[in-house]
Amino acid sequence: MSLAKEFKEFALKGNVVDLAVGVIIGGAFGKIVSCLVSDVIMPPLGVLLGGVNFSDIKIFLKDAAVDMSGKAIPAVTINIGVFIQTVIDFTIIAVAIFAMIKVMNTLRRKKEEEPSAPPEKTDEVKLLEEIRDLMKNK
Repeated sequence: MSLAKEFKEFALKGNVVDLAVGVIIGGAFGKIVSCLVSDVIMPPLGVLLGGVNFSDIKIFLKDAAVDMSGKAIPAVTINIGVFIQTVIDFTIIAVAIFAMIKVMNTLRRKKEEEPSAPPEKTDEVKLLEEIRDLMKNK
């Protein structure tokens, strides 16, 4: 089998396509959650905490400076506010995925609990039952 044909079979399998769709939707969902956190949740939270803009919360390790040639050297900072937003993003995504999996597991359990109709008896079983009944009557 040629390498190109083998790759084509691999790439077009249902599982690979499903995985690709999941990754794309997951990326889009991540962007939606990031926007929700940074533009909807954090501004009111910042106002409640006294007008704090979380993206501006930083620890300065070294202040900005100008070197001898007049070139600006940017400040070195640890961006704690951005980290807080990322943690909130992660938490919201984790809760949403947990809820989705919980619902799927509940639906799967309900489906498994549904009693199924007993399977139809085979001809052999019917014949054996007839023989049994005839032997009882004698």
